[in-house]
Amino acid sequence: MKGSHLGELEELVLLTVGSLYDEAYGVAVMDEIKEQAGRDMNISAVHAVLRRLEEKGLLKSQMGGSTNERGGRRKRLFTLTKAGKEVLDESIALRTSLYQRIPNINYNFSS
Repeated sequence: MKGSHLGELEELVLLTVGSLYDEAYGVAVMDEIKEQAGRDMNISAVHAVLRRLEEKGLLKSQMGGSTNERGGRRKRLFTLTKAGKEVLDESIALRTSLYQRIPNINYNFSS
């Protein structure tokens, strides 16, 4: 595996691919990120991140079947690899550990 450090956008895309399971392709990932995170992305940025994650060995891809609705064009479908799932597990464990270290005191935040 080529480097396991994830940027915030890479982590978001990796989580989205995992959550879409067998329906993860560029436009679906872009739409899901918009719906779940409220974050607008262009398709070129999504494809760049998907390719980068595949190069790191965190995703794998294969061509899906062609459909009439896409004018006979095929979709490139992405899935998590074992390494991708492990990186996500490590990331959530680290975030949870750090979050749990916040003292349980009454913060008086004012806006």
